[in-house]
Amino acid sequence: MVEDFVIGRHVYGNMYGVNPDILWDEELLVNTVKKAVEEAGATLYDLKSWRIEGEKGGVSVIALVLESHISIHTWPGYRYATVDVYTCGENADPWRGFEVILSRLNPKFYTVHYSDRSSLPPDVIEELGSSSGSIE
Repeated sequence: MVEDFVIGRHVYGNMYGVNPDILWDEELLVNTVKKAVEEAGATLYDLKSWRIEGEKGGVSVIALVLESHISIHTWPGYRYATVDVYTCGENADPWRGFEVILSRLNPKFYTVHYSDRSSLPPDVIEELGSSSGSIE
């Protein structure tokens, strides 16, 4: 049965105290994102990576998956990385993708957040009627 709404789950976080050699290793980061896609049960559509030199440079890897995206952005000089794993649908699991990246980057500590990015079912939208504003 097809749901009447979009199921969206977004796991994102910051990783601190990561070995700068890992954060500069574009090939390792690309392979990490590919493994995260696989473990999340997502379908890879395209993957791009960039290495940007300089004091605040680093590596960015972005995977466009049919379910949404997975990305890593690094700042080796700060031993810091940000991670996004955003999936739509019932089958993909962003937590599993995040865990892969966490284990490979092995930060001293990290933060992780979760956001429900699902749409509202049509009956709920109808029930809200003409009221406008935000819902929490």
